[in-house]
Amino acid sequence: MAPGRPILRLDPDAKAADLAGAADRAIAVLEAGGTVIVPTDTVYGLAAHPERPDGIERLFAGKARDRSKALAVLAADPAQARGLLDVSVLGDEPRRAVETMMATAWPGGLTVVGPRVAHWRHVDLGGDATTIGVRVPHAPIVRAIATRIGPVVTTSANRSGQPTPTDAAAAARSLADDVGLVIDSGPGGGMPSTVVDVTTTPFRVLRRGTLDPAALGVDPEKFEPAGTVRSGGRRE
Repeated sequence: MAPGRPILRLDPDAKAADLAGAADRAIAVLEAGGTVIVPTDTVYGLAAHPERPDGIERLFAGKARDRSKALAVLAADPAQARGLLDVSVLGDEPRRAVETMMATAWPGGLTVVGPRVAHWRHVDLGGDATTIGVRVPHAPIVRAIATRIGPVVTTSANRSGQPTPTDAAAAARSLADDVGLVIDSGPGGGMPSTVVDVTTTPFRVLRRGTLDPAALGVDPEKFEPAGTVRSGGRRE
């Protein structure tokens, strides 16, 4: 592990008190404008507070990430996630398909890129301010943090263009900037989330990941190459 980066080791099956204590430490860093490496049910992520532009800037800088490539958001539960997506602008059939997809896959390895609600457009996620990529992970620590402070801005904890790490030590070593806290919960999953763009009909797969698009009702052949800029749904 890189020196100077505080490490908090958290058992994957941590008791409520330990989970709350870890969330307290992470929230203190995030609210001060810092970034935190967090375990998810897919790969390790780098998180920032949406209302701290300095934290989001550190996130971009730490990854050496192009601002045209938008960041995603992790929510505490499906209700919180749906509060970020304005599915009312979709047609009836696409809206029902999105609702079914979210009900089936959340919490889990699905990121939905859809129309962003107006009250979240002030948050600079990079890319297109009218869309947003949202996921509800299984990860208890992420959900505990988001329950307390609202959805958190995230991206995979790696330098842009480099392999995505599945353990905390590799994640910390890969980032250029200092991280305020590293939460180490052991090895993560080997694949990132599946990213589906629901702003077009038919829906498009922006990134193949842990979930089979066909199981979500999405044609896996509708795959958009990684070179296309879309909010919240970029392959690293």
